[in-house]
Amino acid sequence: MKVKTYLLAAILACVIMFSACQQPGGDTTGSEYMPDMAHSLAYEANHYNYYYHNTWGSEEEYYEMAKPRHPVKGTVPYTAGGAKNGNSIYHYGNSEEERTRAMNEVIDNPFKITESGLATGKELYNTFCATCHGENADGAGYLVREDGGKYPVQPANFLLDEFVDASNGRYYHSIMQGRNLMGAYKDKLSYEERWQVIHYIRSLQAKEKKLVYNQTTNTLNSVDRPAGVIVAEAMHDSDDSSGDAHGATQHEGDDTNHAHEHDGQHDGHGHDHDGEHNHGHDHETKGENEHK
Repeated sequence: MKVKTYLLAAILACVIMFSACQQPGGDTTGSEYMPDMAHSLAYEANHYNYYYHNTWGSEEEYYEMAKPRHPVKGTVPYTAGGAKNGNSIYHYGNSEEERTRAMNEVIDNPFKITESGLATGKELYNTFCATCHGENADGAGYLVREDGGKYPVQPANFLLDEFVDASNGRYYHSIMQGRNLMGAYKDKLSYEERWQVIHYIRSLQAKEKKLVYNQTTNTLNSVDRPAGVIVAEAMHDSDDSSGDAHGATQHEGDDTNHAHEHDGQHDGHGHDHDGEHNHGHDHETKGENEHK
C-alpha cells in the first residue's frame, strides 16, 4: 500500500514538473509555473507593457494607470540630453548626418575647467570609458589589450591628432547616441557629467602633448576656458576700473588745483594792479594838495 502511494506521488510530481515548464515552439507558446515570479506585476509610468497574467485588473485599467501624470507641484524637471550652447535639450538625432551637424555646431563646453570637475571626470571616465579606451585614452583598455582582451574592434585612440583637433561635439554626440559598437551613455551620465568626462579627456590629450589643461591654464586649445581665467580677468577688469576711477579723480584734482592756482595768480595780479592804481591816485592827490 505504501509503495503504491509513493509511486503515485512520484508520477504526479513528474506530471506537474514536465507540464508546468514547457518551452515554446511550433504551435505552442509554452507554459510557466508561477509566472508571477518571472514577470513583475508592477507598472512603469509612461510605459505600456501589459502582461496577460496580471490578475489585479483588466488591460484597460492597466492602460489608464500607465498614462502620463502631471508632475507634483514644485517639481523641478530633469531633461536628459544637452549640448547646444549649454541647453539641456539635445538637438541631434542618431544618424551620420546628425553626427556631422553636431560636430560642426557643438563647439563650446558649457562648463569651465575646474579642479573638482576634472576629478569628477576622471572618476567617471575610469568607470565607463577606460575599459575600452584605456586609462590614458590611448585605446588600450583591458578589454582589448593583448593580455586577454576580447573586444572585437579597436576603440578610438583619443591621443591621435584627429581626436585632439576634433570638436567637443564629436565626443558629446558619441556619448549621447553611441558610435559603431559603442552603446549610448546618455542614460548613465547626467548632462554635466558628460561634459566633465570630455574635460578629462582633453586633460589626457594635453598631458600627452606636454601641454597644460587645468583650472588656471589651457594651452591645448582656444575653446575650453579655465575657471581661474575668469576670476583673473574679473580681478583685472576691477583693477582697471579702479585705476580709471583713480586717474579721473586725480585729473579732476589737478584741474581743481590748477584752477585755484590760476585764480590765485589772477587775484594777485588784480591786487597788484589795484595797488598801482591806488598809488597813482595818491600821487595825484598829493600833487593837487601841494598846488593848492
